Amino acid sequence: MKLYFYLKKMRRLKRGIFFFLAALATTVPTHAVVTRHDVPDASYVVATNAFPALVDLPGGGQGVLIARQWVVTAGHTTLDMPEHGNYVVINGKRRAVSRVVRYPDYLNFSAKWTTLFRGVKSTDATSWMAKYVSVRALMHDIALLQLASPVEDVTPIPLYRHSDEHGKIAKIYGRGVTGNDLKGADPNATSDGKLRRAYNRIVRSDNQLLVYRFDCGADALPLEGVIGDGDSGGPVLVEDAGIWKLAGIAHGLDAQKMDYFTMHAGAYRQGVCGQDFSNARISYFAHWIDSVVGGTQ
Repeated sequence: MKLYFYLKKMRRLKRGIFFFLAALATTVPTHAVVTRHDVPDASYVVATNAFPALVDLPGGGQGVLIARQWVVTAGHTTLDMPEHGNYVVINGKRRAVSRVVRYPDYLNFSAKWTTLFRGVKSTDATSWMAKYVSVRALMHDIALLQLASPVEDVTPIPLYRHSDEHGKIAKIYGRGVTGNDLKGADPNATSDGKLRRAYNRIVRSDNQLLVYRFDCGADALPLEGVIGDGDSGGPVLVEDAGIWKLAGIAHGLDAQKMDYFTMHAGAYRQGVCGQDFSNARISYFAHWIDSVVGGTQ
């Protein structure tokens, strides 16, 4: 997700591009949470069932169960989903998907996003960043999956509907290959299948986006971490009166000019110190979610 990690292959470009707002890259290998280099990996690894509402998509990426028959995910994770035979995995079980509902203007945005990243090597930094900011303002990278049957063995996660996310500590989950803040995630690595949990602080909540930063050193949280390629569509949770609620859905890198230069040079790595990561802001999309889910929960 989720921009991704840059034009490696057409398919990766398609997805990676979104993750770039997440990161710039691609999403064939599944990268999970990227962690601090000075904290043991074991501190981040949690039991496979630590977050039962986490949804695994067969083509890569994640989602979150928010109602008995509904999953929310990033729009770009649904682009490769077949029209028939869709399924997801929840709590270790396959669940048939009967319908995919993307945000109304998502496909139009997706085309603009793809065009933008195809031009990253042929456009100067100032011009490209201006286009990036313009296209990003149109980004509604979110989709809903309706399941064929209600999920009875997992409790859905409630939505965080307040607009006071800025400054709050967020909890994130990801499954697969990891990396650290010094080197980032290796785009050629393979998944180790482990579920990791990390924390971060929300530094921006603008319209449809929630953003957090990969802080290092004294500014980092004890279990600071960020999403990696393959974590698109995964949860950003905040605590509300003792209950962890869904505040965001992982998108990808929130590109800055330094990211443009590494992409342009072909040296981009996802998950290094100082990078910002964007997520679809649930409080912004709550009304749309309610209008789709309606009485079919």
